[in-house]
Amino acid sequence: MLLRKTALVVSLVAAALFASAGTATAAPADPATAPAAPEAFAAAAAANPVIVVGGLSGIAVAYEPVAARLRADGYRTFIYQLPGLGLGDIPTSARAFATYVDQVRASTGAATVDVVAHSEGGLVSRYYLKRLGGTATIGRYVSLGTPQYGTYVANIVAFLGLGSCAGVVACQQMTIGSAFLADLNAGDDTPGAVRYTTIRTLQDELVRPTGNAVVNDGATNVLIQTYCPLRVVGHLGLVLDGTAYTIVRGALVDGPVRPNCLAL
Repeated sequence: MLLRKTALVVSLVAAALFASAGTATAAPADPATAPAAPEAFAAAAAANPVIVVGGLSGIAVAYEPVAARLRADGYRTFIYQLPGLGLGDIPTSARAFATYVDQVRASTGAATVDVVAHSEGGLVSRYYLKRLGGTATIGRYVSLGTPQYGTYVANIVAFLGLGSCAGVVACQQMTIGSAFLADLNAGDDTPGAVRYTTIRTLQDELVRPTGNAVVNDGATNVLIQTYCPLRVVGHLGLVLDGTAYTIVRGALVDGPVRPNCLAL
């Protein structure tokens, strides 16, 4: 029975990921996601380097689509794959991320970097900002489908009889009401002079309720369907979708929220 339940959960999650990947490119091509004009490209090249932070079980290559868009716009772009694919303790991953940020700063000569973080990567980055002094080295924080206040999908694993998130520590910490989230969300959600943006979608299969993907205290919280009600974007689709990228692009230049609903 336990094996059958495990297989059920794995198959549901896999199906959700493949479904979201399939819907992310459903819209027609649009020039708004074309490479930046020469002057914008030059500005991006001089801007903060951007670190794309992966999520739970996210290998680095899965984030090449969004990294490629950033490079096409002129950004010096790096991909950070979470240690152990993010299965372990989130604060431990955050300490490793702190070392990586310092390496990027040293290699580029940049005083600060910007972060575009998917799913669990947003929690790792926020822990670095809030508990490890990261506000001194991060200029902009953009999260994509991050369970900032937890997800009941993690709780369901325990409900199905698979133990406490089947022994995955990060899953336990992303459960609604976990001690980790209580600590992370105590006090100010947006410390420092960092500009915080969160991006979420109604079709997110893994962050439920989707409202838990926002942060308080002055962040810019963007629900894609508020601007583009017909846009279908899943959890993994947030790193593939053109509309989501137009929001990321705007956040990195401190621009207004103007998603392109037809972007490929």
